[in-house]
Amino acid sequence: MIKVENITKKFIRTKDKNVKEEFYADKDISFEANNGEIIGILGPNGAGKTTLLRMIAGILEPTQGKITFDNMEYRHDELKIKQKIAYLSGNTKLYDTLTAYELLKMCCEIYDVPKDEAEKRIKEIANVLKMEQFLYNKIEHLSTGQTQKVNVARCLVHNPQYYILDEATTGLDIISSQIILEFIKMERKRGKTILYSTHYMEEAENICDKVIMINKGEVIKKGTPSEIKEYTKTTNLRDAFFKLIGGTFNEE
Repeated sequence: MIKVENITKKFIRTKDKNVKEEFYADKDISFEANNGEIIGILGPNGAGKTTLLRMIAGILEPTQGKITFDNMEYRHDELKIKQKIAYLSGNTKLYDTLTAYELLKMCCEIYDVPKDEAEKRIKEIANVLKMEQFLYNKIEHLSTGQTQKVNVARCLVHNPQYYILDEATTGLDIISSQIILEFIKMERKRGKTILYSTHYMEEAENICDKVIMINKGEVIKKGTPSEIKEYTKTTNLRDAFFKLIGGTFNEE
């Protein structure tokens, strides 16, 4: 289980004439994600989703608040936690000169996956994500969808317990997106804990058990998709979000 308690992240930015001001990327956010559960982190671009996930993944330190993984905290168990995390960011850069296979092999070595198990794991992942045809091609020659599949695959080689996925399907075609979404649902069945950030409301409605709606760094509503639609008297999460913020937002 991942437990987020009153997480806040404050930054200092410079405005005109070198005037500095404080602003909150995220403010007082709390929720729990249980094993065998997909929690959607929903909101428009700039809502604070990526900053929140980076804090949960241990890349950024919260200004205040507490994050635990089955009662473990970074300050005491950082290595143990990170060995069990799969963190996917949309702007992760891969080694273009390596083949997909070479990259996955390298990731296995980083996570100390035994050699015989590593080969089996790479084969299984390549099969699930439909990577067999380009597994031995250099990453620099892959399409956007193929590269994203490699990016997802490199998160999986160590069989993580906690998935922290930030915009996993952005820019992908419908077939590649569906393959990744089906994989995520399969991992839920295996009892994994999954945080899934997206600004595609329909996608979240399809796979998430619960959702946390964020706007301008603050939670505006959380619950199951059905609960949120019932509360807002709408038929889909997109309309529910519009109603909650009293306006519209742009998906890019």
